[in-house]
Amino acid sequence: MRRIRALLGETGLDPLPQDVLERLVHSSGDPSLAALLQFSPGACEAGRQALQRGAVILTDTAMAAAAVRPMAARTAGNQVRCLLDWAPSQSPQGSTRSAAAMARAWPELIQAAEVAGQPLPLVLIGSAPTALEQLLDQLDAGAAAPSLVIGMPVGFVGVPESKRRLAQTSLEQIRLDGTRGGAGLVAAAVNALLRQVAS
Repeated sequence: MRRIRALLGETGLDPLPQDVLERLVHSSGDPSLAALLQFSPGACEAGRQALQRGAVILTDTAMAAAAVRPMAARTAGNQVRCLLDWAPSQSPQGSTRSAAAMARAWPELIQAAEVAGQPLPLVLIGSAPTALEQLLDQLDAGAAAPSLVIGMPVGFVGVPESKRRLAQTSLEQIRLDGTRGGAGLVAAAVNALLRQVAS
């Protein structure tokens, strides 16, 4: 971590966003991510508080869920859910399994959070830009917003566009602009927040 801090130099970030950045660089081996990483004002603190109050963590892949569950279990005990639990067996016409899963999952998770008296879930998107787009469609239609969106889908098809759309919202968000991202990076970001809950 000392090497990473030396490579990054002075970032001007507050301690919690700085920790998120360092964990992303540690997971990727890529200090250049610093130029792509964006935070809405207060995003990290909003995420930390939601985790502390028991918010569910929703991931878009089983890989991300597997990378988050051990830290969640050791720290705040948050439930980790995977979007694929709601996915149909076949992609709907003109859509994707991930988008269809988000259409089903988000209303159910809103209701469950209300019943449990918990903050709304944190949403981690590392691989499925269509799931992010579908979530944003629901929010545009008036659905309740996540406590935090960690928007870091990886790839070229629809990925930069989904991130630009996320950037135009007022959502609490941690975003990695461009084409880079992935399950390991969204997991590293939320795990950094979970460490702060435990400290």
